[in-house]
Parts: sequence; structure tokens; C-alpha cells
Amino acid sequence: MPTRSPKIAVYLEIGKQRTFAGAIDWPGWCRRAKGEEDALQALVAYAPRYARALERSGVTAPPPPKRATLNVVERLEGNAGTDFGAPSISPSGDQEAFERDTAVRLRPILEASWDAFDQAVDAPGVATLRTGPRGGGRQVDAMVEHVLGAEQAYLSKLGGGYPKRNEADIWDAMRGTRHVLLDTLALLARGEPAPRTPRSGRLWTPRYAVRRSAWHALDHAWEIEDRMPSQGPTEKR
Repeated sequence: MPTRSPKIAVYLEIGKQRTFAGAIDWPGWCRRAKGEEDALQALVAYAPRYARALERSGVTAPPPPKRATLNVVERLEGNAGTDFGAPSISPSGDQEAFERDTAVRLRPILEASWDAFDQAVDAPGVATLRTGPRGGGRQVDAMVEHVLGAEQAYLSKLGGGYPKRNEADIWDAMRGTRHVLLDTLALLARGEPAPRTPRSGRLWTPRYAVRRSAWHALDHAWEIEDRMPSQGPTEKR
């Protein structure tokens, strides 16, 4: 008898205009579309790209899924962030205890996602990316600035303080921010309190911080790849 593909637990974040489908146990593997089925199909379509990103860091992704192997375990009501284009609601599993074994498993996935973005930025031919039909889309330098700003915001919501930026080298700031983020995750995994509280007074859970950072890095890595002059049409954003 043929071996059955294992089920992959997935959540749906459903907004008024967009829906995200995300793999519960695989941060960064998260795609969006206008409706539930299209979002799930997009998740399937991006599985090989996600696997390639993880392979660079020695992490083995789940076997390539079919739509039937995606098990929707949770549906979440989206918000304005969802419709803007970012997964903004944390699945209930992200509230579970964040212990050392969890941190050890998630760290290489997060680092692989960051590395995928860095490699996309460094790829030959990225000096000028194709724009959309209305001239939209950041060029690479602006995208790096955007990703750095996002990582610093994520770190703040995790309870860490990012280092003062040296304006001469944005990559020093990126590396420093990532280093502090990883240290903060390790600290939380030891059961120690977060170093600080954001102005909002509400911290993200470590699992959600990893999920959001991995998604953002991979989303822009794939955007760069899709907007290379030699590539085909980009996903509608």
C-alpha cells in the first residue's frame, strides 16, 4: 500500500479582503490570497521554495504536501493588518510555554529565513528590480531598510532593546538586531522575564515573534526573486 503523506496542521487568518494560510509548526511557511481555498493552494505551491530556504541551514522541511494533506485546525478572525497584507493574529498554539527545546527547534528555521533574504539581496542582477504595472515595489536598498525596521519593531514587541544603529553600515545594524533577538528568545526560553516592555504594554509571545519575523524575511526574499528582470510575473500584492 502507498504511504500516506502526513497531515500538516494549518491555521487560517481570515480578513475581509485577504486570507492567510500558515503552517502551525513551520514558521515562515505562510501565504495569502483573497479566499481560504486560494490561500491553502498558495501554501502548497510555495512548499518547495520553503524547503529550499530551510535546506541551506540543514533543516529538513516536511514532505511536499497536497491540498488534502493540509489540516485546518484553527480559523482566526483577521484585522486591518491582515487586509493590509501581514499575518497579524497569533494562533492559539503560540500561547503555549516557550521552553528550551522549542527555542532550539525554531532558531535554525528563523536563521534560515533571514539567510534566504540575505542571499536574495546578494544575488546577481538585483540592482534594479522590476516594478508593478503602476510602478510600485521597493528597490533592494529600500527593502533592506524596511526589513531592518521591521526586525527592530519585532524585537521591541518581544521585549528586547535593539542596538543603536551605525548609519555607515546597515548590515551591522541588521546583524546586531538579529543577535539581540536570538539572545532575547534564549532568555525567555530559560524562563527569565523580558528585558523591557514596549510602549503598548503588550508583548508578543516568542512563538509569534519567530513566526512573524520568518514570514517577513521569506516574503521579501521571494519578492526579490520574483521581481528579478529575468523572472516571470510577480504575485499580486
